[in-house]
Amino acid sequence: MKILFAIQGTGNGHLSRARDVYPELTKYGDVDVLISGIQADVTVPFPVKYRYYGMSFIFGKHGGVDLVDTAKRLKLFRLMKDIREFPIRDYDLVINDFEPVSAWACKLNRIPCISLSHQCAVLHPAAPQPPASDPMGKAVLRYYAPVTDAYGFHFKSFGDKIFTPVIRKEIREIKPENKGHYTVYLPAYDDAAIVKHLSKFSQARWEVFSKHNANPFESGNVLIRKIDNRAFIESMASSAGVLCGAGFEGPAEAMYLGKKVMVVPMLIQYEQHCNAAGAAAMGATVINTLSEKYYPAINQWLDKGEPIKADYPDLTEHIVRHIISKHAPAFSTHGGQAVSVGI
Repeated sequence: MKILFAIQGTGNGHLSRARDVYPELTKYGDVDVLISGIQADVTVPFPVKYRYYGMSFIFGKHGGVDLVDTAKRLKLFRLMKDIREFPIRDYDLVINDFEPVSAWACKLNRIPCISLSHQCAVLHPAAPQPPASDPMGKAVLRYYAPVTDAYGFHFKSFGDKIFTPVIRKEIREIKPENKGHYTVYLPAYDDAAIVKHLSKFSQARWEVFSKHNANPFESGNVLIRKIDNRAFIESMASSAGVLCGAGFEGPAEAMYLGKKVMVVPMLIQYEQHCNAAGAAAMGATVINTLSEKYYPAINQWLDKGEPIKADYPDLTEHIVRHIISKHAPAFSTHGGQAVSVGI
């Protein structure tokens, strides 16, 4: 059986989760990987057959998506050409993690496309919601990468097809401890803003992983480090707490490691505000911006914040097996040879 595993390359969470999903998919057939997007900072330890420019939302430096830069970098005709020309009919099963090229290629060719993503869980009727409704934000989540069936991940399971997060093996295998520092990842803020605000909290040592600077430097109690997967994991595992954007994988990993968590949702980013609502329900502290207005909340979190210990069992093998059993053909013929999918 030929399987296409299509992954969103904007942000790091999709690729981090793929590290554990990919080996499970290879148990059932030949897997080709497609990645589209230009904003990820991590690599994957498996071969990638297709790399596309895709359609990325560009992180700004003031707390949100840079809409002007996003529009400038949008290559719509290239995206449409990639969708039309992608050989989607070469595959028996398409697994999609919020990736638009393969999703729209499937839609145009009336081929099933199975979502395995966090975004489809955000759209679930039982998912936590922010106070303010955002019809445009919901439309982006719904139509950016359309699918025919969906299996999702969220901070809690609230449906037969909604599972707790995939925690990568690197996180599961590391021993958490508390060396007193705070690990920070806020890709929508520049280093100057982060140093300006965090230096006000002299009682804390901050280890900041910067999306905007490859040259480490130290300013008072704030250490700016370049993004490095292993260094970030080790910093987070040995921290007293984690201050990060309201993505999904980052806060989930921090909760799994038993850290106290503070999240800052990106401005004009509906999914992150939904994530913030879900993280708050788990016990995380939410501030809307990194600004002087929220200094009291940061002080309160530093002085009295409680660690969150989330029990996230390893369900990846079970989830992939379930999807294969329901959506893959029992046999697929390639080159005249029948290949069992192993269910």
